[in-house]
Amino acid sequence: MAARRIAALLALALSATSATTAAQDAVAPDLPALIECRATYEAFMGLVPVQADPLAAVSLGWRPQPQANLFMVEYQLNTPIEVFGHRTTHIAFAGDAILAVLDLEDPRVLARELQLETGIDTPEKVLFGLEVRAEEVAGADGQPAWIDSAVINVSNVDSHPGKTLAGCSYSRDPLEPEEPEIPGGASPTAALPR
Repeated sequence: MAARRIAALLALALSATSATTAAQDAVAPDLPALIECRATYEAFMGLVPVQADPLAAVSLGWRPQPQANLFMVEYQLNTPIEVFGHRTTHIAFAGDAILAVLDLEDPRVLARELQLETGIDTPEKVLFGLEVRAEEVAGADGQPAWIDSAVINVSNVDSHPGKTLAGCSYSRDPLEPEEPEIPGGASPTAALPR
């Protein structure tokens, strides 16, 4: 009787572990798509709970790393990924960006390959970027209310010498209201009384 009970409990535990693993696999994020700006804003926001819970990160095969940079949260991946043609097991989050930490000495090489625009290019600091998506998103009333944006960025940072940070910044910003047209094409300042 006790042996049957133990066997039943063991089977139950194994099935629960299998179900948990299957659930985790079903929700595992597509890191290459996120890093290469092929994912959605919602997919990026789906990572917020993972960043807040180290156990959730561990369950995805991410090992939290000591914080070498105050502005980045870093993880080592159990399974390598390939992004922008380079393999890595090192990712980071910085504000609204998810980044791959690549073993590339000069970020300019990757920036040229991706045809990014130059933001900063000095001997010490480089930053390149390109908005690859800007889409209107409807609000609760069905009317356009937001702009979803995705920007590929490539840079370096002092805390990671000899490395290139490459990834995507995701944002959702309120749609700016259109300025009303003024009859006769007068400028708004000309229409104001003096």
